[in-house]
Parts: sequence; structure tokens; C-alpha cells
Amino acid sequence: MCSCMAHTGTIYLVGAGPGDPDLLTLRAARLIEGAQLIVHDGLVDPAILDLARTDATLISVAKRRSKHTLPQEDICALLVREALAGRDVIRLKGGDPLIFGRGGEEAEAARAAGVPVEIVPGISAANGAAAAAQIALTHRDASSIVSFVAGQCKGLSDQDWSGLAGKGRTLVIYMGVKTAGDIADKLMADGLSPDMPVAVIENGARPSMRVLRGLLAGLPDLVEHESVTSPALIVIGEVTARETFPSPSESWDLVQAGASIGGGPSLRWDSQR
Repeated sequence: MCSCMAHTGTIYLVGAGPGDPDLLTLRAARLIEGAQLIVHDGLVDPAILDLARTDATLISVAKRRSKHTLPQEDICALLVREALAGRDVIRLKGGDPLIFGRGGEEAEAARAAGVPVEIVPGISAANGAAAAAQIALTHRDASSIVSFVAGQCKGLSDQDWSGLAGKGRTLVIYMGVKTAGDIADKLMADGLSPDMPVAVIENGARPSMRVLRGLLAGLPDLVEHESVTSPALIVIGEVTARETFPSPSESWDLVQAGASIGGGPSLRWDSQR
């Protein structure tokens, strides 16, 4: 009688950080380099995927607005199926797995199936982008509260964001490019000043990063005028108006868009690394 038991693999939910391989944790880098199977999001930078073994299997489950390679339920099923077949699975996600990464759902699916799961944190998109743009999300003189919300959710107008933005507060909005107009209208309807400073960080912590600054009332036109595309974060609060100093490898451009960006010019920071 055989006493052997079928081996169950482990699902590793790994944060890939904001894009630069140098910003991976050591644990994440080691797991990627040793992996035989990597299931990754579309926002994971190709340079990070290049760390994988040449014989590793890479499966993309890229998600774009309203277009998913696989529905989330099928992604969970894929991870569990491979683990139950005895394979360790590296589930690689941009930023941190538990901040708008649906890592919680995948961890729950693993536990429900009796599959071991380990969560490896990553530098979140907000932390990485803010650091690269030299925007302090909290500052003793400007903000003691920071909140993270998703701008690409159903029923946006019904969401209660009261108190999340304003004096002494910073609001970071993920996935808000396509709904920038609705976001600005909602916040102003909730009482936020049209003159509240904002920044849009496109491709944060990557060589093609841009930092665009303006006022809340002009946010929709700023996004349209500058043809902002995802991945991008919207940061709203007084911290975005504080003076920052680009490094010698970066430059500031003054973009004159008049009333389209809220009645004045916007600072654009194009990284040229």
C-alpha cells in the first residue's frame, strides 16, 4: 500500500512594486528568479519578467479597463488548479498585492481549497510614484491624513468620499484617468475647493514618468490636454503644491493651458532618465 501523498504547491502573491526592478524586495526577486510558473498582471514591467528563468512558464492575465484576459474567478481557479497539481505558483502583481490588487480574493480562494498561500508585499504604486515625484503624501505642515480610493468603480457618484480630501488631507486616486471629470465634479459637489492643488503622476517610478500639476477644477482638461494614459495616479491635496527639486537627470517644463487647467499654468515634470 502506497503511503505517499500528493504534493500541493504554494501560491505566492508577490508585489512587483511600481515597475523598476531595483524596487523589488529581495524576497520577490528571489522568488521570480527561481520560479517555474509565473502568472502576472499586465502592469508588471517587462524588465522584471526578464529576471525569470528561461525555462519558466509565464502566463499573462492582463486586465485593462472593461477588458480582462481572464475574469477574476478564472484567475483564482487557475492558481488553485496549478497548486493542487503540485506546482508552486508565483502570482506577480504590480505594486502591492493587497492594495487594489485583488490579492485578498486570491488568498481566500487558496485557503478555501486548502492550498498554502504566502503574501510578499511590494512597494505600492502610490508610495513608489509619490517618492519618484518627490511628493510627500504626509507632511507636518500640510497633511496628517492620506487616503487611497479607486476611481474606476461602479456607482462612483454614490461613493462617500466626504472628509477624504481637503485641508490637512491627501487623497490618492488609483485608476482615475478615465473618470477624471466625474471625480472632479464629485469632489467639488462635496464641498472641496475648485482651487485645491492636484498632481497627476503617469508611469510613476519608470523612465517615462510625467508629473502634471494643476487645480481640481481643471483636472479633466489637464488629463485630456496632456493625453494622460494609464497607469497613472491622481494626487489631490496641498502637498502637491509644495516645492520639489528634480534631480540633474530630470527637467521641469511649464505648460501653458490657460483656463483649461484651472485658470493658470501647470508644471510638467518629464523624467529623462
